Amino acid sequence: MTIKEIKVKSALVKSRLPSVDYVVNCYVGCGFACSYCYASFMGRMVGRSVDEWGSYVYAKVNTPDLLKKELEKFKNKGKGKKILFSSVTDPFQAAESRYRLTQKCLSVLADFGFEGNVSILTKSPGVLKVVSLLKSIRNLQVGITVTAADDKISRYFEKFAPSASSRIKTLELLNRQGINTYAFVGPLLPHYADEVGNLESVFKSIYKAGTRDVYVEHINLSLYIKKRMINELKDTDKKFWDKFYLSQNNDYQKYLNKIILRLVKKYNLNLLYPDVIVHNRIKNKNIKRYFF
Repeated sequence: MTIKEIKVKSALVKSRLPSVDYVVNCYVGCGFACSYCYASFMGRMVGRSVDEWGSYVYAKVNTPDLLKKELEKFKNKGKGKKILFSSVTDPFQAAESRYRLTQKCLSVLADFGFEGNVSILTKSPGVLKVVSLLKSIRNLQVGITVTAADDKISRYFEKFAPSASSRIKTLELLNRQGINTYAFVGPLLPHYADEVGNLESVFKSIYKAGTRDVYVEHINLSLYIKKRMINELKDTDKKFWDKFYLSQNNDYQKYLNKIILRLVKKYNLNLLYPDVIVHNRIKNKNIKRYFF
């Protein structure tokens, strides 16, 4: 793993993601190295190819100082605005233990008295280390990405990410602490159409953890993602890849949507986005402008 320090020009970056005004990405790259991750395109900003995803992390060491200055420009303490940590990296990956950039940024928001909405999305139990800080921020919600309830399945696609069971446990512990939570069920792994029981176990686990709000997203198989996954999973059975290609079919997605909506209703969950998200339909023409 290569870790480097860099400085950037801004902390708050305008976003075109649904219901999000600004994103804060304290790192370029992610040590979790998930094979399906769309954010691997970010490597081009630091001269890295998509095939190198998971082998580098660039820490934006001046982000907290920039955030402090940029918040001063907000009217009414940012009321009505929403900030997301993070859109193209994990804010609590291993590098956070060393640099604490996410923690420092959250402290800046707390000290400023930010009155907008703050959303955190992570796969890491590391977020539990800053629970007291989370409690000091108004209108905050912590999301945990859940792709499976079975550790064997999650480990297959998410080499170095925390296990599926630890993420469910993190949701449970956050809820016990009174932290507002949501689960991000995404990407939907292609085998779920054939193995509905495995998909149901995901939603059942979320429910049992005490979380009620969910986002759900179809897998993004853009060419650069497909290329990397084929390289990493080249010894996989052909039937596996047939399912992956099928996952981009509209009829397949509609079929899976029906299953999702049934499970959401069965477990009394609240789907935060009106439908299952199809990531490649969210257009960002200028990548650097919206994510860096």
